[in-house]
Amino acid sequence: MNDPLGTPHSPRPPFRVGLVGYGLAGSVFHAPLIAATEGLLLDTVSTSDPERQAQARAEHPQVRTVATPEAVLDRAAAGELDLIVLASPNKTHVPLATAALEAGVPVVVDKPLAATAAEAEKLAALAADRGLLLSVFQNRRWDNDFLTVRKLIEDGALGEVWRFESRFERWRPQPKGGWRESGDPAELGGLLYDLGSHLVDQALTLFGPAASVYAESDIRRPGAEADDDTFIAITHANGVRSHLWVSATTALLGSRFRVLGNRAGYTKHGLDPQEAALREGQRPGDEGVEWGVEKRTGWGRLGAGAAPRSGGGEPVETLPGDYPAYYAAIERALREGGEPPVTAAEAAAALRVLEAARISAAEGRTVRIGAAA
Repeated sequence: MNDPLGTPHSPRPPFRVGLVGYGLAGSVFHAPLIAATEGLLLDTVSTSDPERQAQARAEHPQVRTVATPEAVLDRAAAGELDLIVLASPNKTHVPLATAALEAGVPVVVDKPLAATAAEAEKLAALAADRGLLLSVFQNRRWDNDFLTVRKLIEDGALGEVWRFESRFERWRPQPKGGWRESGDPAELGGLLYDLGSHLVDQALTLFGPAASVYAESDIRRPGAEADDDTFIAITHANGVRSHLWVSATTALLGSRFRVLGNRAGYTKHGLDPQEAALREGQRPGDEGVEWGVEKRTGWGRLGAGAAPRSGGGEPVETLPGDYPAYYAAIERALREGGEPPVTAAEAAAALRVLEAARISAAEGRTVRIGAAA
């Protein structure tokens, strides 16, 4: 690994990053955010697709491309990389993360870290034993709406929160195919582990551990193989109830958030603008770009006894979204030590909820987890 301190008379060399995978996650999220982070250098991209290799070189002219994850691991083992980022299919996360850690290289893994909490805990133990960073990319903690909800709660604007409603809903009546929609259990396809990983992580971040989980999960679309319409109800240890929806079959979209407390409630529609900006080729730090800033028309509303859709409640300015904060925190953790922005232990806690949700949906019962089990 590079000397993170450099010398008193020279700039600190950047940490060299190897990125495995250049599909949606790698090309839209990880590569641009890594490239925009001071102290990180996108050095190597692995993809077996020649068109994606060309895309990576066009978008990041300094990058070298290789065809296999093993080539990235070889460069890391030779001391030519300081961090490996896994944006590869879900089923590869555990074996590739294990290989990277055994090679002595810190790892960032796209969500979900693993299929089970036990696998996540085993990875966490390996990282701790080797003294290496292991983090999970949960970028939705830096969504503009989530940051706003978190601040409202911390400021006491809602009072004691009783119920938290959160939705990632889409209208995609035709399956798109690919591993994300595969019915093969090894692929970890379906919305429960895809979008559900985000919503569960957000709920646990806000309200702490889950005591019980109830879920309903369906395959609605003709030809679909994996869950495309799932509901999760979490009762947290502190008594808050989280109701979470992930769906590709929602013809009329609901609110992104509705949070109800004993003093007030907050409702927010629409999605954080950062993903759309990244897809359109915008980058953090681009001249003239107010990164993560939402127009007033998208602001949520705060009130009590009000109907927000008919103008009730007061508009609340949405805080700017900040996906760049994740990799800035990774760079800081590599340089200074300390905890990464999302830990493997936090990922394991979310996976316990996802596992419980899968059991609940299959058996039609509430599943108690954690100390309450």
